[in-house]
Amino acid sequence: MAVTSTSLVSQLSIGLRRHPSPKLDSFTSTNPFFDAIHPNLRLSISSPKPSRTVIAMAGSGKFFVGGNWKCNGTKDSISKLISDLNNAKLEPDVDVVVAPPFVYIDQVKTSITDRIEISGQNSWVGKGGAFTGEISVEQLKDLGCKWVILGHSERRHVIGEKDEFIGKKAAYALSEGLGVIACIGELLEEREAGKTFDVCFQQLKAYADAVPSWDNIVIAYEPVWAIGTGKVASPEQAQEVHLALRDWLKNNVSAEVASKTRIIYGGSVNGGNSADLAKKEDIDGFLVGGASLKGPEFATIVNSVTSKKVTA
Repeated sequence: MAVTSTSLVSQLSIGLRRHPSPKLDSFTSTNPFFDAIHPNLRLSISSPKPSRTVIAMAGSGKFFVGGNWKCNGTKDSISKLISDLNNAKLEPDVDVVVAPPFVYIDQVKTSITDRIEISGQNSWVGKGGAFTGEISVEQLKDLGCKWVILGHSERRHVIGEKDEFIGKKAAYALSEGLGVIACIGELLEEREAGKTFDVCFQQLKAYADAVPSWDNIVIAYEPVWAIGTGKVASPEQAQEVHLALRDWLKNNVSAEVASKTRIIYGGSVNGGNSADLAKKEDIDGFLVGGASLKGPEFATIVNSVTSKKVTA
């Protein structure tokens, strides 16, 4: 689905500034500074209504939590983790996915509860063949995977995968029936230079130019400086970027895609900060690294969806 260039990137070319960004909650429709950036980038503030419990999400999709186990685990430690997850009480209104190392996918698939779906951590750009060390979409499907993580920062900045290549991988996975967890995010120096929006929009556009449909894509915003560092974007910082990404989709793809596409946050998410992050309207879930290796803590993150259940 190709997209045409708009003026949005130039309108937001200031990115995120070096000094702490203002909280979006403090902006209203009468704030001239915020209107000057982009008139649609604001939180809606509703007037009081009769009390009822709702899940406060900007997108129309279900809350989504993925656990990326990366290159961790042994048969024994994974058996223990599976046991913890099978015994955990998980909120029903959440899509839960785990991504084990490739060599343990079959072990996980055959022993984990059907409540949790399985993802690959990467896949090849086309049909399998003479590609040493790679794993194909067809092989992931054969093992029962429903999802694949693509564009993770470690694939981009350690392995050297480029935006266009990642977009092609996403397009192939989708064409073969796998859902794609499409990762994007900026380096620390890019954030400090005020280029957060530019970088994220460029990465997002590479997906948009390649994919045939957005029906089975979850966007994972993971600021690289927060992955595995213990640093985490504040709820306000994360919300600011998520809102900008949704607005980009609205202006460059369609309002329908912007509404239905889930945008999840990753970057040192844990049981202690997930509830505050989940309260933000445009944060539709999480992609979790280290904390996903601890069954009880991962369950806490999954259950942070309750923070979205507000009285409206």
